[in-house]
Formats: sequence, structure tokens, C-alpha cells
Amino acid sequence: MPHLYRVLTLNKIAAVGLKRLPAERYVAATDMTHPDAILVRSQDMHEMDIPDSVVAVARAGAGTNNIPVAKLSARGVPVFNAAGANANAVKELVIAGMLLAARNIVPALGFTSGLHGDDAALHKQVEEGKKHYAGIELRGRTLGIIGLGAIGRLVADTALGLGMRVYGYDPEITVEAAWSLSSQVKKAQSIEELLKHSDFVTLHVPLLDATRGLISAERIHAMKSGSVLLNFSRDAIVDVDAVLAGLASKHLRHYVCDFPAQKLQGQAHVVTLPHLGASTEEAEDNCAVMVVEQLREYIEHGNISNTVNFPNLTMPRESRFRLAIANANVPNMLGQISTALAQAGVNISNMMNKSRGEMAYTLVDTDTAIPANLIAQLTAIPGVLMVRDLPLLEAA
Repeated sequence: MPHLYRVLTLNKIAAVGLKRLPAERYVAATDMTHPDAILVRSQDMHEMDIPDSVVAVARAGAGTNNIPVAKLSARGVPVFNAAGANANAVKELVIAGMLLAARNIVPALGFTSGLHGDDAALHKQVEEGKKHYAGIELRGRTLGIIGLGAIGRLVADTALGLGMRVYGYDPEITVEAAWSLSSQVKKAQSIEELLKHSDFVTLHVPLLDATRGLISAERIHAMKSGSVLLNFSRDAIVDVDAVLAGLASKHLRHYVCDFPAQKLQGQAHVVTLPHLGASTEEAEDNCAVMVVEQLREYIEHGNISNTVNFPNLTMPRESRFRLAIANANVPNMLGQISTALAQAGVNISNMMNKSRGEMAYTLVDTDTAIPANLIAQLTAIPGVLMVRDLPLLEAA
């Protein structure tokens, strides 16, 4: 009988994703002890007592601010995410946000909802009042995109299709992303250069120490007068006080974001949405399917893709027997692992190792089964964080 893997779900995970866990091999539930893995969406895990049995955490979404990544890294536990799975949903909301601001749709809706009288009276009020809500068109305007990941690139393509000019800034852009970016996107050499040219500015960067407060008072001052700022990334990337000052001086035309805050409530020219970026049926399904498949591949074969703390590493199996080892990225670790296997009389048929920052990860295929005492010996090597024995199971 194959081993039964236990998956704890902290939030409601789309059924289409959970169906990717074969019932004869996995059990998923909202309440269980000693889980092998955790599936989460928005629940805050920072104060959670995460069981020692957990070998992986997967978030059905892109951001992982609700997960104690550093603590899990120290235990050798990868944190998977669904980078790009919700990109289309966020892109569509960004475009909607630009239209909300450009056409003054929110105050216009407020105006029409307050009309009274018969049709003739309504018509008269509309004709007298509509001049206060005249807007601008997107065509011919310039959009600046800070962050050219999956979402930023989709926003760029859509904006170009709407007849906009597009500037992009991303010093960390990957080769793959650069290849898929339209040649019509003008490369800005700095954020300030992008701000100077843009009628609309949209942010698509993760919340890191380097991006916290990225849009400051100085950068709002550097923006084109009368421009619109859109934030569908994370609230702390923008200095809210600086935004309000920019709106008060009319240097900023509108601020549209996905993060309500007390200071923004009731402010003119501010549109806040209730964190709707990834809130579509399609995005939730895509995220669930993506992380469940990544989780299965890791649990059963040790292969890693789309984590925020481990290197990507996928190695085709050459044997029924496999070891997965997470360790600190320090010298001579591979040598110690190889020596331990050799001394145990275990022949290596294939080995692959990759590192990412302070974390390294190794997969080892062997010709024979791994003795239990070898697992303990490898685990005792200073710097080794987790060792997993992954014999090939019968197909589920």
C-alpha cells in the first residue's frame, strides 16, 4: 500500500486544484495533525506553530508575505507560490483601474445614484451635471510600468493594443521575460525617467525591503503633473501620506489601489478596491492547480519550481531510489554528501545541485535503496537542513 501524504489546507482551495491530489495517495483536510504539507491562500501563518512534519508550504497565489519564509528556510522547507497564475486577472483589473480614473467613473456613479425626479427631471440634471465628470482617453497617453514580470508584461501588451505608449522599468528582468516583452515598450533607465514621461504609472513589484516606500514624496514630485498612480502590488510600496499630499496639490490626478486604508477613506480622487486583484474564479483555479502540481512534484520526486526561497531544480529519474537534501550554501557540502554515500556502499547514478543565496539543494539518484542509518548520518552533517528519502512509488 503506497504511503498516504497528508495535506493541511488553511483556506478554501479551489476544488479543481485539490482534485489533482490522487485520493489513493493523498488526504487533504482543514484540520489534521502531523501534515506533510500545507496549502494556504491568505491566512497569516507567522504566529502559527508549524509542525515539524511539514516538508513544504504552498501558497495558491503570488505573494508570500503571510508566510514565515525565513523560519521555514532555516528548517529546509521550500515555500511554493503560483507566480503568474493570476496575471491575467490582475492585468484586467489594472486596465479597469485606468478607465475608472480616466473617465471619472466612480464620482459619476455617485452623481447618478443621487438623482431624483421623473425622467424629464433626471435628464435635465444629467445634462447640467455631466460636465463635471468629463475625462480623458487612454489612446495616445503614456503608461509607465514598474516591474515587468508576468503581470507587467500583460499590462504592457494590453496598453499597446489600446493605442498607448508604454515605458517599462525593471533592473531585475529575467532573460525569459525580456524575450517575451514587446519591442514597442521603451526601456527607462531609471524610475525617475519613467515617471517624467508617464500619464499613468502602475506598480508590479513584490514587497521587499528594497521596494517598501518605493513611491515616496520625492518620486511623486518627479511624476508628470496630472498623472494617475495605480497600485495593485502591495500597499506598503506606496507612501500614502505622500500620495495624499500629491492629490491635495493637484500634482496627482488620481490614486487607484487594491488596498483600502483609513487615511484613504472618503478622499476625493482616490479609488480603493477590496483586494480584488486575483479574485476571479479563473485565477483561483489556476493558482490552485499550479501549486498543487508543484507540491506533488516536490513531495514525490523532490523536483522544485516556483519557490521563493529555494533554487529551481528538476532532475529526471534515473533510478527508483532518490535522496533530496536541503542545506546551507557552504563549501564542501557536496563532498561530504558524496563521501557519506560512498562509505555506506551506495553508488550514485546521478546528482544535481543548485544554490540560491544562502540556500542550496541537491538531488541524488542511487543504484540501491538508502539505508535508514545513512539518512541519520547525512542529517547530522553541519549545515544540512533536511534530508528526504524518495523511493519511486507506483503510478497513481
